Order: sequence, then structure tokens, then C-alpha cells
Amino acid sequence: MTFKAEYIWIDGTEPTAKLRSKTKIITDAPAGLDALPVWGFDGSSTNQAEGGSSDCVLKPVFSCPDPLRGGDDILVLCEVLDTDLTPHPSNTRAELAEVSERFAAQEPVFGIEQEYTFFKGARPLGFPEGGFPAAQGGYYCGVGSDEIFGRDVVEAHLENCLKAGLGISGINAEVMPGQWEFQVGPLAPLDVSDQLWVARWLLYRTAEDFEVSATLDPKPVKGDWNGAGAHTNFSTRAMREGPEGYAAIITAAESLGEGSKPMDHVKNYGAGIDDRLTGLHETAPWNEYSYGVSDRGASVRIPWQVEKDGKGYIEDRRPNANVDPYVVTRLLVDTCCAALEKAGQV
Repeated sequence: MTFKAEYIWIDGTEPTAKLRSKTKIITDAPAGLDALPVWGFDGSSTNQAEGGSSDCVLKPVFSCPDPLRGGDDILVLCEVLDTDLTPHPSNTRAELAEVSERFAAQEPVFGIEQEYTFFKGARPLGFPEGGFPAAQGGYYCGVGSDEIFGRDVVEAHLENCLKAGLGISGINAEVMPGQWEFQVGPLAPLDVSDQLWVARWLLYRTAEDFEVSATLDPKPVKGDWNGAGAHTNFSTRAMREGPEGYAAIITAAESLGEGSKPMDHVKNYGAGIDDRLTGLHETAPWNEYSYGVSDRGASVRIPWQVEKDGKGYIEDRRPNANVDPYVVTRLLVDTCCAALEKAGQV
């Protein structure tokens, strides 16, 4: 029996990495992820190697059914290794794996809200030629062909993610025409990051069939329009459980504002973050840190229900749509879990 395995990886393009993929024909169905073969590629064409020593290695780390090809075909997310089988410098997953293992006992969990924008040619989907649509606001969770653009692509993407078995927890139209969001989680750090990368690949690939493109640009339209983020919801077991859960939540929120932490995080939360985090359009200024209950103008929001219940999670509203999920989850685990451990709130 033969089947197709689509090997997917993250390249070395800067400042924002791109997804790449190619198809491998496998003759015998492997008995699990570990049985999938490593493969190679030309790193000189992906900003990951020089032409004189161009080989890079693809190591499978996650697989799922391929909802596009169907049958026994699969999608295979890979991390990139050098030929000595050590992590390539562009491999941000390896560092997350180490941090996740170190703080595994705290059971960190994430839900990531991935915003994105559809484009048709050079204009966002729904923007008229030679002008602009009505001001933003009515498009958010809207209905009707005068306010919603691209729902057919969104529904197809959702169906593909569900068929692939990804942990998609919802979708909604966003504030600007042609702007949408899907959510992945709640899942552990490596799981949410792996699945978000695959969901992004499926978004781009699904949009191909509709002859539109999807972008994670954090400010796809300049001016009085919302940017696109990847709001990251985070909790540990201590934060999720009462009666001391709320104290742990405050410790986590305050730890993100200590010393150099605000800039350590923001500078790794996606290229172009200062264009999006302006203090307007439901954002806090990129160079200031704040947290508050039910405050979408704060860097970190504590949902009102969390305050009421005395336990739950925090929402870091700073990450851009183009953030690397391996990086944002690593930073939040490293900062917050270390603070909770130091405070004895584990």
C-alpha cells in the first residue's frame, strides 16, 4: 500500500518565518509517528543553509489525517535539524520542549486566538476598488453579504481542521472586513504550537482553492483599522484551581511586568508589533505593561468571570498574528511558571 505524506516545516525567513511543504510517497504504512522516516531538503532555498553545504533534515514531530487528499494520506509537521541531527538555529520548537519539560508538573495550558486577513489581489477581501468600506465595528461577528466576506473559505478551513483532528475550539468574523479568527486549544504548550502551525498551513492551502490569500500581517491596513493579533490565553493547574487560584493569577500577571520582562516578551511577539500595539484599537502601547480585569486596553486581561470565580486564566493580548507559537508559549511558561514556583504557588 502506498500513501502520500505532506511534510511541513517552518523555514528561516526573517523577520517572519514561512511555512514550506513537500510530498513524500511512502510504500508501507508506518506504525506511528516514530516510524515516519526523516527526510531532507535544500536549506539554501529556505534561508536555512548556504549553497555549499545546503542539506537540512526534517524530523517528524506531529502527524494527522490529511483532510484535503483524504484516504490514508497524512500531514506531517517536522522540526528542522542540522545534518548532525542537532536542532537547526531556526528550530524554535526544541527550546520550547526543554522549558515545557522543566515546568511540566505545573500543567501549563494554552488557548491561542489566531486572527488573519483575506486578500484578493492587493486589497483586503471586501474592500471596494478605489475606496474604503464603511468604518469598522459592524463586521465583528456579523452576518450578511454586505458585512461578511470569505465565509465560504472560513467554513472550508474549519471543516479541514476538524477532519484533521486538530483542537480547533471556535471561529468568528473580526472587526475589519475580510478579517477572521480561529482558536486552538486548550492544549499543552507543544500541542497547541504544533497544531497552530498545521492549522495555519491548512488555512493557506484551503484559501488557494478559492483563489484568495490569507495573511498574518499584524497591521494589514494602515489607519483607523484594527490590527491582527494572536491573543494567548494561559493557565497553570494552580491558576485553574481554587481557593488560591486567583492569587496565582495575580502572581502570573505581575511577573510579566517585572524588570526587563515586558520588553523580553514584546520583542519576540512578532515583527511589526509597534505598528499594532499603539494604545488604540483595543491594544496597550507596546512599550508599556499593564494588566486589568475585563480590560481589552491592557497588555494582559483577566476575564471578568475569572475574577468572579476566583480561578481561571489570563489573556496576553500583545502577541501579533505573525508570532511564532513556539516562542510565545515558551516565554509565558518560563516567566510565569518560574514566578509561581518562587512564590510556592504550584
